[in-house]
Amino acid sequence: MTETKTTGNTLQKIAVFLEMIKFTHTVFALPFALTGALLAAGGLPGGMQLFWICLAMVGARTAAMGLNRLIDADIDARNPRTAVRAIPAGLMSKGMTLGFISASLALLLFAAAQLNPLCLKLAPVAVFFLVLYSYCKRFTALAHVVLGICLAAAPIGAWVAVRGVIEAPSLILGSIVLFWVAGFDILYALQDLEFDREAGLHSIPVALGVNGSLWAARLFHLIMLALLIALLAVLQLGGFFMAGIAVVTAMLAYEHWLLKDGDLTKLDAAFFNMNGYISIAILIFTTLDVLVR
Repeated sequence: MTETKTTGNTLQKIAVFLEMIKFTHTVFALPFALTGALLAAGGLPGGMQLFWICLAMVGARTAAMGLNRLIDADIDARNPRTAVRAIPAGLMSKGMTLGFISASLALLLFAAAQLNPLCLKLAPVAVFFLVLYSYCKRFTALAHVVLGICLAAAPIGAWVAVRGVIEAPSLILGSIVLFWVAGFDILYALQDLEFDREAGLHSIPVALGVNGSLWAARLFHLIMLALLIALLAVLQLGGFFMAGIAVVTAMLAYEHWLLKDGDLTKLDAAFFNMNGYISIAILIFTTLDVLVR
C-alpha cells in the first residue's frame, strides 16, 4: 500500500511539473528542429538521429521552462496572473523542480553525446542562454530576443546533428525562429505590462507601450518572412516551400489582426493556436518540398 501511494505521489508530481512547464508547448520548437534535420539531410535523416534530436530537444525545452519557473518563482508569486503557478501556489517545491531540471539537462547532454562531438560541445552554450533568459527581464528589454536565441538553437542543433557542422542555411533557419519567437513573445508580454512597470522589470512593452510593441512584433515577423524567402533562395527550394511561406504569411497576418487594437482577450488564440500552427505548417511544407519534389 505504501509503495503504491509513493508511486502515485511521484506520478502526481511529474504531472504537476509537466503542467507547470507547459510541456505540450514543445510543439512550438520541435517542428523547427525536425525542419532543420530534414533540410540538412536533404531528405529523411536516420531514425536514430531523429530519435536523439527529439530527446535533446525535449531535454533542453523542459530544462529551460523549469529554470524559468524556478528563477522567477518569487516574481511569479507577486503577479496575480502567475501566482497560481505550481511553485508559488505550493504545489511543487523548489528542490523537486531543481531535480527535474537536473534530469532534463542530463538528458540533453546524453542525447547530444549520441549525435556527434560538436553537438556535445555546443550543448553548454545552449544551457548558458537558457539560464540567461530567465534573468534578462531584470536588466534588459531584450529578453524577447534572448528567448528567440534559445529556441533558434533547435534547428541549428538539428542541422549540426545531421551534418556535424554549422553552415549558413542553418543560421538563416535559426534566425527565422529567433525573430518569430521574439515577435510573439512581445505580444505575450503585453498582458504583464502594468505589473512589470510596477515591479521595475524590463520588456519591450514596458519600453514602448502597447502600440509600439504591436509595431515591434510586426517588424520582427516581417523580418522572419524575409528570412524564409532567403532560405528558399539559398537552398533552392521549390513550390511546396513557397506555398508554406504563403500560408505562414496568412497566419501571421491573422495573428496580428486579432490583436490589432491591443485587445488581449484574443491573446490565447493569437499566441497559442496560431504559433503552434505556424511551426507545424513550416514542417509540413518543408517535408513535402524535400521528399515529394
